[in-house]
Amino acid sequence: MNPLEENVLQSTRRSFLGRTGAGVGSMGLASLLNPDLFAAREPARNRIGGLADLPHLAPKAKRVIYLFQSGGPAQMDLFDPKPHLAKRFGEETPKSVYPDDRKTTMTSGQTSFPVAPSRYKFPKHGQSGIEISEMLPYLSQHADDLCVIRSMHTEAINHDPAATFIQTGSVVPGRPSMGAWLNYGLGSENADLPAFVALTSGTGGQPLYDRLWGNGFLPGRFQGVKFRGQGDPILDLYNPAGVSPAMRRRMLDSVGRLNELQHRQTGAPEIQTRIAQYELAFRMQMSVPELIDFKQEPKSVLENYGQNVGKPGTYAYNCLLARRLAERGVRFIQLYQRGWDHHGNLPNRMKQLTGLTDQPTAALLGDLKSRGMLEDTLVIWGGEFGRTIYCQGKLTKQTYGRDHHPNCFSMWMAGGGIKGGMTYGSTDDYSVNVVDKGVHIHDLQATILNQLGVDHERLTFKHQGRHYRLTDVYGQVVKDILA
Repeated sequence: MNPLEENVLQSTRRSFLGRTGAGVGSMGLASLLNPDLFAAREPARNRIGGLADLPHLAPKAKRVIYLFQSGGPAQMDLFDPKPHLAKRFGEETPKSVYPDDRKTTMTSGQTSFPVAPSRYKFPKHGQSGIEISEMLPYLSQHADDLCVIRSMHTEAINHDPAATFIQTGSVVPGRPSMGAWLNYGLGSENADLPAFVALTSGTGGQPLYDRLWGNGFLPGRFQGVKFRGQGDPILDLYNPAGVSPAMRRRMLDSVGRLNELQHRQTGAPEIQTRIAQYELAFRMQMSVPELIDFKQEPKSVLENYGQNVGKPGTYAYNCLLARRLAERGVRFIQLYQRGWDHHGNLPNRMKQLTGLTDQPTAALLGDLKSRGMLEDTLVIWGGEFGRTIYCQGKLTKQTYGRDHHPNCFSMWMAGGGIKGGMTYGSTDDYSVNVVDKGVHIHDLQATILNQLGVDHERLTFKHQGRHYRLTDVYGQVVKDILA
């Protein structure tokens, strides 16, 4: 027997059934009796790798840049002003507003839950007059481009399930991330770069797991490609000494022929994924060096992003890299900035975080707008949940801390067919509960997909006998914020 064939026989249940007459007969009979017992074949795809029937509707955006602020920024210190609470400094937060069953174990043992009003002023900005914290002076200059959603809410009260929920549509790990869904549905606009790229910055706080940009049960080629924050952004980006591009090409061709032979023998879809990833990696060796070379950027552009723009792995660097990825056709670009988990010493830590992120965020918006790209680039900013109005730990005039809070929080969106210069939804007097126009996580996801021309109820994938989607069985497009 051919050694390759002998190796195949011991591999998977699929290969075993495929190589025995009884197995083929049983599978044929079962498929005739009940075709739904078997996973559907992958649907037909168009020339750029997206599903043939997409987009479902006319897209307003071609791409997404999602600025995920990991840790849960305090909404009442940034976008949801409650100036009247200054008179209630130190008073007990009414249990009718904030019951005990919504407190985490980190603060449920406190004997007092004093109101901690924000220390910051909220001037009005732009023609729209949106109130934005004084801690965001650069972003405030773009007020008329922003749609600030003050009525976001979620179920998860701890970081990992909350981040997993907003990224994948489920608090349980294992589902595809939003970028993977879009890669699966829409494909790529540039064969030399991934359709989905993840960038991380910041230290401390909760860890960022690779599954946040993972493919879940989708084929592996749809997962996000993480660019590293130090050294070469992609491992083995450059060939070792003595290996020319032509030699690398011959090596990949030889490996590719072996993989194709193995695929013909087994039919395993993972082999096709491996072949595609090898080919993408080779093309990235040509495209990524130019992508990360900022030398041709005008000095004025670099200055707009701030002093850290030249330091790989910083938020400023990643914001400029996101713009360069976007203009090269990358579909979904996810930036993760850690450090927003402010259980204590919030004023000082908030100052540090806004100092690192405000100017680059504003520069990214201005850069996209000046290039005519903001109108078809959907920019999103926000974390996984909000913070409590009551103080965690000791409250003083100078400092306070805030615990996790899922009932309401703030996010903003800009560009990509979203109305600018508006706020949407509202919270109660203590920024504890949504009182008008609530936006659930699944509503946000449905709206993002809608702007890219995707009907969230129709982008599905059959797994273990069920058709899954990003929004599970929920979600409504927030039509009031669409331009």
